[in-house]
Amino acid sequence: MLHGGDYNPDQWLDRPDILSDDIKFMKLSHTNTFSVGIFAWSALEPEEGVYTFEWLDEIIDNIYSIGGRVILATPSGARPAWMSQKYPEVLRVNARREKHLHGARHNHCFTSEVYREKTQTINRLLAERYGEHPALIMWHISNEYGGECHCGKCQNAFREWLKVKYNNDLKALNDAWWGPFWSHTIFDWSQIDSPSPIGENAVHGHNLDWKRFVTDQTIDFYKNEIVPIREITPDIPITTNFMADTFDLIPFQGLDYSEFAEHLDVISWDAYPAWHNDWETTADLAMKVGFIDDLYRSMKQQPFLLMESTPSHVNWHEVNKAKRPGMQLLSSMQMIAHGSDSVMYFQWRKSRGSSEKFHGAVVDHDNSPNNRVFQEVAEVGKTLEKLSDVVGTNRKADVAIFYDWESNWALNDAQGYGLKTKRYPQTLQDHYRTFWENDIPVDVVTKEHDFSNYKLLVVPMLYLVSEDTIARLRKYVAAGGRLVMTYISGVVNEHDLTYLGGWHKDLREMFGINPVETDTFFPNDRNAITYAGKTYEVKDYATVIELGNAQAQAVYHDDFYANTPAVTSNSYGEGKTYYIGARLEDDFHRNFYQQLIAELGLAPVVKVTHGKGVSVQTRQSEDTNYVFVMNFTEEEQVVGLESPVTDLVTKESLSGEITLKRYEVRILEAK
Repeated sequence: MLHGGDYNPDQWLDRPDILSDDIKFMKLSHTNTFSVGIFAWSALEPEEGVYTFEWLDEIIDNIYSIGGRVILATPSGARPAWMSQKYPEVLRVNARREKHLHGARHNHCFTSEVYREKTQTINRLLAERYGEHPALIMWHISNEYGGECHCGKCQNAFREWLKVKYNNDLKALNDAWWGPFWSHTIFDWSQIDSPSPIGENAVHGHNLDWKRFVTDQTIDFYKNEIVPIREITPDIPITTNFMADTFDLIPFQGLDYSEFAEHLDVISWDAYPAWHNDWETTADLAMKVGFIDDLYRSMKQQPFLLMESTPSHVNWHEVNKAKRPGMQLLSSMQMIAHGSDSVMYFQWRKSRGSSEKFHGAVVDHDNSPNNRVFQEVAEVGKTLEKLSDVVGTNRKADVAIFYDWESNWALNDAQGYGLKTKRYPQTLQDHYRTFWENDIPVDVVTKEHDFSNYKLLVVPMLYLVSEDTIARLRKYVAAGGRLVMTYISGVVNEHDLTYLGGWHKDLREMFGINPVETDTFFPNDRNAITYAGKTYEVKDYATVIELGNAQAQAVYHDDFYANTPAVTSNSYGEGKTYYIGARLEDDFHRNFYQQLIAELGLAPVVKVTHGKGVSVQTRQSEDTNYVFVMNFTEEEQVVGLESPVTDLVTKESLSGEITLKRYEVRILEAK
């Protein structure tokens, strides 16, 4: 298990005493791996063509001398000032066509030939110098890719990208973008510019293609970065750190990570949940963390890495609250439980100045190993040292939830429904909740995945769906799969054009219904349904459904569609489909999915009885289940073990009932 984090010794080169303390503290904290060089370009190349690697030589050697390892970063996330001054083309231009000044980070042009040349040069030198160093175990390419550039070079690249996509056929582009709308037909490729608040921004196909281009251009920049690294160090794995939007804890929306994943050897991500907030329970937040973990693990069906987290608080939440005692170990072990082979922090040592000087770190400004945070990090390290057998393990899932970046982009762009109530990622998490509460393994899959191995596929709010995806869903159900779909699904194709003639004919056939109208609620509007003898509240959205061959499982209570179907089921081929026409409360999802869990024989890998707020996740080797029993509540919880197990940390033999303290985690081994 990798344990450590982002280390920025380039901030302390004039303090050898600090650098010496770092090595001593690394041993005391039971850390073993450090990401180095992420923002070190100005320290590595203070003048163009003048390189100062000696300090980095010493840092890497010192880490290796204590048995540590290095994840070496390429420094492209923030360039030195001399480069911006001499080569202004590397500076990004925003959507209002304003050129950025030098400063901040992640603000370079991905298309700039100069920036691509400069990054390759520095990366080649790093690979040549450190490629055979025994401390090097992985490359960390740049840092948290994101953002977009609208400069002339990017405009030209966008036009060339469109020519390839539409086979150099302007009619095909105009058809896809619905060009005659507002007289926006394109007659020459040179007339195309990127979307802008001071120009074109209401052509949805245009907006969608721009977002796709930004993803592809970012990936292309990344691929340019790794050319010398692949050439010189072909056996050293490569990653770059994915993100999540922090407030709601949903996947980062700036890039389609499902497209990026295939170009990485290992998925890694930066997790900063707002633990102990006042708008949700600890368990609800933990569920959201689990959802994103399962998404990033499912992308390559292999363990991922937690590349950044905080050992206490961050510095950008509205309220930057410290982790309570016990939460550091619990939140770290949740990551391991869902498939991480690391716990890494931003940052190793707090900066003395600038914007991140109050961001949490292993080593605080007191430069002491005796404070609470440091000691809790050491406890995590001691625990990870006992989990070596867990490294590389995964687990099988019979349930998959379908997540799609492009569909969310298109839905958010749609000038319809409720502007504040679309909440696509949050809706998927609502459907994930019941499985998480029942310890049922879930894969969160994307359009690239094979669905055939799952007993149940849940597809909420898939607003944009191509005919290819519809055909794959149809094949899945016909072969015996169970498919759940919801309101606001199958509305537009991959060009963000609506399907004419109502719902797509293959969807109508599969589900045995025709959704003819979506009723959007004001915040105070309510309706209700009756399902399995119980009443559940409807809010935000209700679909008016024409029933074909399907069976009505629930009906609406009120309004002009009272007594019409709200939830339906239909047999199709060897499988079955279900349509949930309304946004419903969590208790409905629990009831609905519990029935499917029972019908399909879905079960936890290892059965542990427990109350609400406790989560059990399992990783599996050929002969062993590694069971993480986690208490995400503020009270003691009693859990029941159905068979004898061994505590992997304490080596105790356990059976029957055990009590978990607040935020406690037990890691169990069951042969």
